[in-house]
Amino acid sequence: MGSGSEATCLTIPEHVLTSSGRRMQRLGFGTAAYPLVTPEATKRAILQAIELGYRHFDTAYIYGSEQPLGDAIGEAISLGLIKSRDELFITSKLWCCDAYGDLVLPAIHRSLQNLKLEYLDLYLIHWPLSLERGLYEFGVRKEAIVPMDFVSVWTAMEECQRLGLTKSIGVSNFSCKKLADILAFAKIPPAVNQVEFNPLWNQKKLREFCNANGILVIGYSPLGASGTLWGSNQVLENEVLKEIADTKGKTVAQICLRWAMEEGVGVIVKSFNGERMKQNLEIFDWSLSEEESKRIDRLPQSRGCTGEFLVDEHGNFKTVGEFWDGEV
Repeated sequence: MGSGSEATCLTIPEHVLTSSGRRMQRLGFGTAAYPLVTPEATKRAILQAIELGYRHFDTAYIYGSEQPLGDAIGEAISLGLIKSRDELFITSKLWCCDAYGDLVLPAIHRSLQNLKLEYLDLYLIHWPLSLERGLYEFGVRKEAIVPMDFVSVWTAMEECQRLGLTKSIGVSNFSCKKLADILAFAKIPPAVNQVEFNPLWNQKKLREFCNANGILVIGYSPLGASGTLWGSNQVLENEVLKEIADTKGKTVAQICLRWAMEEGVGVIVKSFNGERMKQNLEIFDWSLSEEESKRIDRLPQSRGCTGEFLVDEHGNFKTVGEFWDGEV
């Protein structure tokens, strides 16, 4: 991958996905916006990200950002920022109400149509559960949750890869147990597990399991999803992280992202603010000391956002874990 802001691109570490040999920047640009923004604002932010050197973009059908991402890709090519779509790594996700064996292929075709692309680089199962068919919304009720038929859904995901509709397949928000369920029968194992990940929720057990099985962990909410209904300021306001940031002359966000890089994890960053987009890339020419890494490693752990898109009977947001038996 390359072209455009070549010097910047070359500074971003890459990971080669086991199932496809496709190279992926380990720092990806997220397109899920909260509060919601206009498609035009999303498109502008993506174009600016491409100019800065981002080449890995993360979307999902439920985010409503597939179409503006597709528009931005087309415009980036016409402007000469990139030579072709092949220079980008594009991830999208199967929403829960399409997590049925017979709906996977129609869902990926719909995403490709939105993106105006012939293939994805990575297609993920968004959550390890199904919802009532046709329920394309957040804030769904507990009674809409249906246990996923992992065999039929994953078999259809494998078919997506065999047909060339995506170069690789993976999962999101899967526990060790649910990954083991997939690995027990999969002909093509998941290349990626995208999960919540930050210094206050470092997913050590899950990362060990994934590493042992050749699955790359990609972290979302690396700063704790500050500013959302489901996140908090706990990461950005952590005193240890602030002390390390002050010592380094860096921001807390940069400390979190550099730490993630040194832990060998992929990370999805999300900021439509141009200055912060640049700052998120300024983490590759310095490193944390051994003592600083140990201090971060010792931070008390508490699960943060866990995708609180469900509501209870009183209209209160709940985590999937509070609705779902066993590990999410």
